[in-house]
Amino acid sequence: MKFITFQKKDGSLAAGWIKEDSFAIDMHEASGGLLPKTMLEFIEKNRDYMEMIKMLKNPAKGVYSLSEVDLKAPLPNPKSFRDFYAFEEHVKTARENRGLDMIPEWYELPVFYYSNHQNMMGPNDDIPRPKNCKWLDYELEICAVIGKEGKNITAEEDDDYIFGYCILNDWSARDIQRQEMRVGLGPAKGKDFATSIGPYIVTVDELQKYRVKNRYQLQMTAKVNGRLLSRGNAKDIYYSFGEMIERASEEVVLYPGDMIGSGTVGTGCILELGQDVHGWLQPEDEVELEITGLGSLKNKISKE
Repeated sequence: MKFITFQKKDGSLAAGWIKEDSFAIDMHEASGGLLPKTMLEFIEKNRDYMEMIKMLKNPAKGVYSLSEVDLKAPLPNPKSFRDFYAFEEHVKTARENRGLDMIPEWYELPVFYYSNHQNMMGPNDDIPRPKNCKWLDYELEICAVIGKEGKNITAEEDDDYIFGYCILNDWSARDIQRQEMRVGLGPAKGKDFATSIGPYIVTVDELQKYRVKNRYQLQMTAKVNGRLLSRGNAKDIYYSFGEMIERASEEVVLYPGDMIGSGTVGTGCILELGQDVHGWLQPEDEVELEITGLGSLKNKISKE
């Protein structure tokens, strides 16, 4: 299933799913109030609520044409957001472009940083460029949404703990990031202003046809103003989502509604590609990320 958060013509927000690629179902309205109003509430008890959905094959109410609603970030308020650094090609190339050698310790364990989980943007939202930023960049990533509480989860249990996946754009103010990372605490303010996800969360069962062992064969691309810049594949990830979840849950509880980002796929950002391929993003540039099975996520940079 493809789960969404959307805005109706009257301005109200609803959570639900896409039916037949043409309709948005308001789960709360369609169920007569038995299902919750928000995606976070649904994910928190998704195993119980999924049984109710099975009885709503043809709801008589709460059905809207997709053309009449605006899709928003499918999970506007995740409980947390950990972003990993899991694609070897991206790490090596981005460091080479800065005159740095590969970090031997990177091969020892998957690492992550916490990002701002309260600033989630959705499809077609305008992305603000921080006022002191001149080096604005996109990042082509996949995000897993946790659907079950757990601690010390093993890598082999990943499907049991992941509710679904979506496209993630980890927007980066590279000049701000470069300045702050000299201190040694990792990116923070350079990532603080926006993260976009969407257009929907695809449940794990829908992606099984793309699964190869513990990875997924998913083509990943990024375009800026219609020009193809980035092309990679999720199968090339060095650390699987299971391995990332194992690391994140080590002596720590993961909760339904937590988000786990993959980090940037190889070629998946301007920092890696270099300025000779494309300059930093400018106001009114449009970035489109597309991933097999997960749809397309478009955002424009705000006018200044």
